[in-house]
Amino acid sequence: MKNVLITGATGGIGSSILKLFYENSYNICVTGTNKNKLNEIEVNYKGKVKCISCNLSDDSQIENLVKESDEYYGSTDILINNAGITKDNLFLRMKEEEWNDVININLNSNFKLTKKILKGMIKSRWGRVVNISSDAAKIGNSGQANYVASKSAIEGLTRTIANEVASRGVTVNCVSPGFVDTEILETIDKKTLQSMVEKIPLGRMGRIDEIASAVYFLSLEESAYITGQVLHVNGGLTM
Repeated sequence: MKNVLITGATGGIGSSILKLFYENSYNICVTGTNKNKLNEIEVNYKGKVKCISCNLSDDSQIENLVKESDEYYGSTDILINNAGITKDNLFLRMKEEEWNDVININLNSNFKLTKKILKGMIKSRWGRVVNISSDAAKIGNSGQANYVASKSAIEGLTRTIANEVASRGVTVNCVSPGFVDTEILETIDKKTLQSMVEKIPLGRMGRIDEIASAVYFLSLEESAYITGQVLHVNGGLTM
């Protein structure tokens, strides 16, 4: 069975991705910064999932993440770059710290971790990298210049890496969620939520399991002829 590393596994989408891979008997390492939630994962999955606390803005912790995951299951066959943060502000008010923090977590850590994991995939001549983008990269949400820039860059990085490693049996793709029903929606007023739903041709928010299913498909042998793509899972929000 293949080995999978999932970053940002304590959030809504990350936890759903974890659940799907677990149900299909993969060897799994997950990471996050919330130690309480990582402990809950270890309890809920009865020690069958290796949890590694990691702040992806810290190079030494990324090194340790790769080391611990390798010690647990050998090497990573499937990398899911799901971790991401937001620090919203209008562009003219955005502080350099807000810009740098989002770029470091959403983009720079993706580059660093993928580079380390890819070496093993190339050696074994098989691998899957699935990056999580966002429809914000296509829409350009107001107040999210840092987030949109990071996700747009992820899509470009995906296409470039896919081109470079395709001959080695490694595919690299993106899943780009639209509006998804997660905990963050609880902070949005009902009128705004209704306005968001009205923009979606299918007339509803997406579910986290629908995002997880797209990620899972791109990790399978059956997706071997798909690489360098951005799969939009958004109910038709962008076409």
